[in-house]
Amino acid sequence: MHLRSRLIADTLLGLTLTLLLQAPASTVAQDHPESFDELTAGASSAREQGDIPRAIELYQQATQLNPKWPDGWWYLGSLQYGVNAYAPAIEALTHYIELTPDAGPARALRGLCEFEVGQYPQSLQDLQQGIALGAANQPRNAGIVLYHEALLLTRLGRFEEALGKYAVMVRHGTINEDVTNGIGLSGLRMPILPKDIDPSQAQLIAMVGRAAATFMSGDLTGAHQAFEEIFARFPTTPNVHYLYAYLLFPADPDQAIGQFQKELTISPASALVHAMLAWAFGMQGDYRIALSDAQKAFAEDPSLSMAQLVLGRDLMETGDIRGALPHLEAVVTTEPQNLEAHIALAKAYSELGRRDDAGRERLLCLALSGHGTAADANM
Repeated sequence: MHLRSRLIADTLLGLTLTLLLQAPASTVAQDHPESFDELTAGASSAREQGDIPRAIELYQQATQLNPKWPDGWWYLGSLQYGVNAYAPAIEALTHYIELTPDAGPARALRGLCEFEVGQYPQSLQDLQQGIALGAANQPRNAGIVLYHEALLLTRLGRFEEALGKYAVMVRHGTINEDVTNGIGLSGLRMPILPKDIDPSQAQLIAMVGRAAATFMSGDLTGAHQAFEEIFARFPTTPNVHYLYAYLLFPADPDQAIGQFQKELTISPASALVHAMLAWAFGMQGDYRIALSDAQKAFAEDPSLSMAQLVLGRDLMETGDIRGALPHLEAVVTTEPQNLEAHIALAKAYSELGRRDDAGRERLLCLALSGHGTAADANM
């Protein structure tokens, strides 16, 4: 059984049990109490006996009679999810969340329903809110929630974030075909779901996913061998050298730079690769070398935030502080939580004698790094 089907079954039970432990006392209808009691008793009996269609019917009637009964909406939504009635489940779970806003498992389950009907941005938002509220605290729930979060991040083009989620799964021992295919899609920067993989690309995606998973598991020698095999079999495929460089960079920036440079022989006009090279050279203090790649990155894609960041930083570090400001200010406008941009801005403002602006940026840096508070930053 594949990860998705197995974990869906497990997580439905897990989410249900979690919610039952946290469920508020039912609100008994004041109008027609006997009718409501009969409906709830019948729905509970049908659910316990496995008569799901009958249970759904009775829960629907009971929630119509008393829309403020949270338990009924939860059971209705979870049962509808279990029989693939995703749109009605979304509606039922929405009612439950309105009555119980801090119910993390319910938000996660609604996110899974939204995933199935193609509402990807809403699904990601619900899954991440559910995670923040504890939906992934139990191991059997964490697998399905993190897996779908990673799928959605990939589908929405947030590839590095997706790789981070997959790395967590791999470190916890979850390595199988579903996960490695997902990693392969993220690593190759393909914004699709595994079900949409073209059969002609399946082998490449699988090999890339397995190689990256091997790296994430800590087997660097095995990962190197796996990537070398991919380079030999698919020498002109974009993003493979980039992926290996991205994985290498935190521990071995010199080797990563070599892989970024090899990627440029395949994708010479890649703004992302030029930006990453600029970042890598800048981290080594080679700002004049970095500036060349930063300028190329910005010329190739002015909308790329990373290109704006490295160009602003490298201009500042090579003496063109006024030229740096528009780029750094553009980054914090679109990404107000970007710590690196705020650090660079604080330095630039200080160099220009703008003490108030520099002080504001320093306080923001403290808040974003966890050494201060948002209230301090607004002083």
